[in-house]
Amino acid sequence: MNSLVPLPVLLPVLGAGASLALLHHPRLQRWLSLVVLGSVVAISAMLLVQADAHGPQTVWIGAWPETLGIVLVADRLAALMLLVSSIVTLAVLAYSVGQGMTEDEEGAPISVYHPTFLVLVAGVSNAFLAGDLFNLFVSFEMLLFASYVLLTLGGTGARVRAGTIYVLVNLLSSTLFLISLAVTYAATGTLTLAHLAQRFAELPDHVSLMLQLLLLTTFAIKAAVFPLSLWLPDSYPTAPAPVTAVFAGLLTKVGVYAILRTQTLLFPDSPLTGLLLWAALLTMLIGILGAIAQSDIKRMLSFTLVSHIGYLILGIGLDSREGTAGTIFYVVHHITIQTALFLVLGLVERRAGSTALMRIGGLARIAPLLAVLFFVPAMNLAGIPPFSGFIGKVGLFRAAESDGGWLAWTLVGAGAATSLLTLYAVAKTWAVAFWRTPLEAHEALEAIGDAESVPGHDTRVVHPHRGHVHTAQGTVSRSDIEEARRLGDDSEPERDFHTLIQDGDDLRHSPLGMVAPAAALVAVSVLLTVVAGPLYALGDRAAYDLHERTTYLTAVLTEETP
Repeated sequence: MNSLVPLPVLLPVLGAGASLALLHHPRLQRWLSLVVLGSVVAISAMLLVQADAHGPQTVWIGAWPETLGIVLVADRLAALMLLVSSIVTLAVLAYSVGQGMTEDEEGAPISVYHPTFLVLVAGVSNAFLAGDLFNLFVSFEMLLFASYVLLTLGGTGARVRAGTIYVLVNLLSSTLFLISLAVTYAATGTLTLAHLAQRFAELPDHVSLMLQLLLLTTFAIKAAVFPLSLWLPDSYPTAPAPVTAVFAGLLTKVGVYAILRTQTLLFPDSPLTGLLLWAALLTMLIGILGAIAQSDIKRMLSFTLVSHIGYLILGIGLDSREGTAGTIFYVVHHITIQTALFLVLGLVERRAGSTALMRIGGLARIAPLLAVLFFVPAMNLAGIPPFSGFIGKVGLFRAAESDGGWLAWTLVGAGAATSLLTLYAVAKTWAVAFWRTPLEAHEALEAIGDAESVPGHDTRVVHPHRGHVHTAQGTVSRSDIEEARRLGDDSEPERDFHTLIQDGDDLRHSPLGMVAPAAALVAVSVLLTVVAGPLYALGDRAAYDLHERTTYLTAVLTEETP
């Protein structure tokens, strides 16, 4: 029994309550939240060291009968996920404090943000530590309840619409999860993972397969695995930058973690590995094709988020220690990179007034530090050597090569193509938003306006039936124009980036309190490359534990309360 295990859950919950008590003291709220999350980072690091050195750390909550017991387990995988998630959430909270949520979220007092954010952190931590399915369900409900509030901060029409889609999808997945729990308990008499690992082997094959499909479908919705991922690109981009960052970095990874945990612990000889590989293939390709079609950077990154979930599912579907080790390394990489990119994108939006590619340009000259902060994680996301994205993909491709099947080799080709298309998507963003001049962006918008008011006139050529405008900067589709306007700055739809720069609006410049956390997280993403060897070795040891199972089962069952 380790008394540290519950603290990553208890501290944020207690902090949320204390934050509510400090309703009229926002400065104390901020310091309290930062201290709580800093403590969670330190405790998570200690748990990882102990789990790696001494095996899974467990604690049973209350003197419940064995089939009803609530157990928290910090093995190598759970402790690593805890550490990464706590670092990311601390950076996001610091960014939120630097941004000042009340500045962007009129009518949403900061007292709402801090307790809700801490509840979200508690839900994520509890999900990683949960040793039974019902506690995992509670974890999902905690983080989802908090995410509903965070997603609709400010109450704008776009956010309420996106929040409605998000709520409906997650209510459906929660209902399916409850059905899965009821059927599992009826079949086995327990929801504790360690007991289920023993009892599933005694069930008829068709019953076990049905239970696996129910759980897999539930977690695939939460992980945004195709075709259950269509809700994500319309839900995430409308939220405030720090909220979008923590959603993109963590929430889908909790679903991936649940798939990895149940597939290795409960269904070690799964007949559904082929289905998972097909899902990985389609998730990669459909996601990245959606990304390259976008004219808004937020939506582009949301689609790349979906596509790169396919890499994680690839490692799980291979059902091997090597594939699982690749998934563990890649999930650490992707949590960090995706969160960093959305934080930097928040800085872009604040500096440029928009994230629509049709409306911005010249950021590399105007804000060179911002350009570097975007370029480094963008190249990492694309898998350019020697970054951690390249190392993770090579590890997954080697695992697929070891599998030797034609579908595994197909996934190697699809993964390489996805990586190249990701590079194309981020390179296009760089060329338009960062490299072209503000004047070129201004002229492109003027060209569009002239083309719409006087079709066929001036030096620009318009093909209204084909739906394209040809300008000096290239061909722009009508759908791109409409999408750019729809996702642009709602408060000032007619202003463009060139006008904002000439106005010298210093209020849009990025404060140090926002730049520093984003830069720190970008630095952490680079550090992953430096420590890739030890980190991959840790992931390999965690993968061994997952496939061997005995270490986990022994640690849980020997600590069980009589």
